[in-house]
Amino acid sequence: MIASLNGIVAHIESDSVVVEVGGVGLRVYVPAPTRDKMRVGEPAYLFTYLVVREDALTLYGFETKEGEDYFRLLISVDGVGPKTALSVLSTLAPDTVRRAVFNEQADIFSRVPGVGKKTAQKILLYLQDKIKSVGGLEPVSRMSDADSEVLAALTTLGYSVVEAQAAIQSIPRDTPDDVEARLRLALQYFSS
Repeated sequence: MIASLNGIVAHIESDSVVVEVGGVGLRVYVPAPTRDKMRVGEPAYLFTYLVVREDALTLYGFETKEGEDYFRLLISVDGVGPKTALSVLSTLAPDTVRRAVFNEQADIFSRVPGVGKKTAQKILLYLQDKIKSVGGLEPVSRMSDADSEVLAALTTLGYSVVEAQAAIQSIPRDTPDDVEARLRLALQYFSS
C-alpha cells in the first residue's frame, strides 16, 4: 500500500522516526543503524512496509530495498513478528544475515535481543531456501572455526555482531588460524 516515502525528519525516538510528508507526520519504525544516521530537519527517503492489524496500522522503513526485502523474509518466518524482524535488522546488517544463512550459523541469530535458540533455528531453516533464490546473492566463503571463536569473543566483550564481523574482515588474509593472534588483530581494528 505505502511502498516508500520521501519527507523531512521531524522527530527521532528510541525505536522510530517521525517523517513529515506533505504536512502529515508519519511514525516509521526503522532499524537502529538507519535511525542513527538520521537528523531532525534533514530529508529522508525510506522504502516502507505497512503492517495492518485489527487495532493498528504500523509503518516500517528501510534505507535500502534490500533491507525491506530481508524484513519481508523475516516476518514470513513462523513465530517472527515485525518487532523481532526489526530487532534482527537493527543488530545484523543484511550481509551478515546472508552470511549466517549460507554458513548455517543459527547462533548469530540467537545473539539478537528477543531471539531464542529455537527461533534462531527457524529463521535459519526458513531463509536457507529463500535467500538463495534472491537475485544477486551468491554464497560467501564459510567462516573458519578460528574466526567463529573470535566473533564469539568480541560479542562477549560487548561489540555488536556487525562490529565484530567488520573487525574480522579487517584481518589480513595471510594471518594464521591462531585464535589469539586473530583476536589481537581484530581488537586493533577498534583502536584505529
